[in-house]
Amino acid sequence: MSLFKNFNFNKLKEGLSKTRDKIVNSITETVTGKAVIDELTLDQIEEILLGSDIGFDTTEKIIESVKRNLKSERDRSGEKIIDLIKKELTDVLSIKNYDSKELSLNKPYIILIVGVNGVGKTTTIGKLANNYKKIGKKVIVGAADTFRAAANEQLEIWAKRADVDIIQSTQGTDPSSVVFETVKKSIDQNYDVVLIDTAGRLHNKINLMSELDKIRRVIKKLLPEAPHETLLIVDANTGQNAILQAEEFSKVTAISGLVITKLDGTAKGGVVFQIVAKQNIPVRFIGIGEGIDDLQEFDSISFVEAIFN
Repeated sequence: MSLFKNFNFNKLKEGLSKTRDKIVNSITETVTGKAVIDELTLDQIEEILLGSDIGFDTTEKIIESVKRNLKSERDRSGEKIIDLIKKELTDVLSIKNYDSKELSLNKPYIILIVGVNGVGKTTTIGKLANNYKKIGKKVIVGAADTFRAAANEQLEIWAKRADVDIIQSTQGTDPSSVVFETVKKSIDQNYDVVLIDTAGRLHNKINLMSELDKIRRVIKKLLPEAPHETLLIVDANTGQNAILQAEEFSKVTAISGLVITKLDGTAKGGVVFQIVAKQNIPVRFIGIGEGIDDLQEFDSISFVEAIFN
């Protein structure tokens, strides 16, 4: 069930147009006019899927399923093939996702945001803050990426745009002190949602792990059941790099959900399937535009439908 009520299918479809060109149009051209789909056609479809950032394992699973289904199907038309591919892709993304009841059961609701610099982490926090504010939640942002002054400045701008509060500190301050102050204030002043930014890059994995562990310990001292979500932000444009980032962050912290940014205008939307299949992490939100309202909740059926529509 949608929490933010800002889902726009036409905007999603428009944003995925280049991904559609790369995947669907190529498959449609391959199967159009063929009365029966043969092995050669399936090989061509496999090549298209492999070249669309969907990934080897997912592609193999799709092709095997198509072959298996075609054995028991009288209808071996191109349309049937596309329907089978759609079903398999939807199944890949259909991991148990967030339950909106969690938000009402936990107050304040703590969301930890992780991801490398440059993927749209700061803007995503601003858009998330805006989404929660619009449904009547009292929101506060903790600017715990204290390594970059520019990150704090940008986050302050987005917090003002979303009309939410923010806790900041000077560059070089211990991030966990910002986290403590933010969570303490959220408890004392009855906030609903807390969004905590974290450093996008530390010089090695051990530092990143120890920093995130310290932040989690500070949060748990104040709220033992928190953080309630840890969201990893990845940029769809980076393709295989997005997959590597998901792998690396999953090694150092438990990721509860993904936010895929900059899906509009990229032909690499297929990377969503590969990340979910490899890491078994659900997608929570997708960015399909630069506006403050352009962060939508993810729905697997609508996402696949928008690609194939």
